[in-house]
Amino acid sequence: MGVSTFTDEHSSLVAPSRIFKASIVDSHNLIPKLVPQAIKSVEFIQGNGGTGSIKQINFAEGKFSRNLLVLYQIDELNEKTLMYKYSLVEGDALIEGLEKITYEVKFEPSPDGGSISKVTTKYYTKGDFVLKEEDIKAGKERVLGMYKVVEEYLLQNPDAYV
Repeated sequence: MGVSTFTDEHSSLVAPSRIFKASIVDSHNLIPKLVPQAIKSVEFIQGNGGTGSIKQINFAEGKFSRNLLVLYQIDELNEKTLMYKYSLVEGDALIEGLEKITYEVKFEPSPDGGSISKVTTKYYTKGDFVLKEEDIKAGKERVLGMYKVVEEYLLQNPDAYV
């Protein structure tokens, strides 16, 4: 098994606690409302959203050609440090040759009152499988796209998730 690690940073005008609450803690409620054309629903199939919980994301019809869902295991959720770690363990985003994908997201304050999110992604491959650059780019674009949708919602709704 091989491991490929990538790190990205994104800045936002939204305070770290607000974007953490909206994009992480309440994502199961907010995301399907913001992008119903992509995500039909998010539900907990184990636990209540804390560490150890398993979340199932059900995609809208036609979004993917296979399962139309993914399963995430929440490895750590810390609302004090604004740290979130989770693993994609099953479903459409796991292309053949990948065992799992793990994400570590940390939100920190930026000097302008907004936030900086630091994301570390690790792809665990099976055997001698080699990741394609376009697969990595597509994954990053999906994550960033969701982040931008939540950010835009929070900017338009300054009293939400205060």
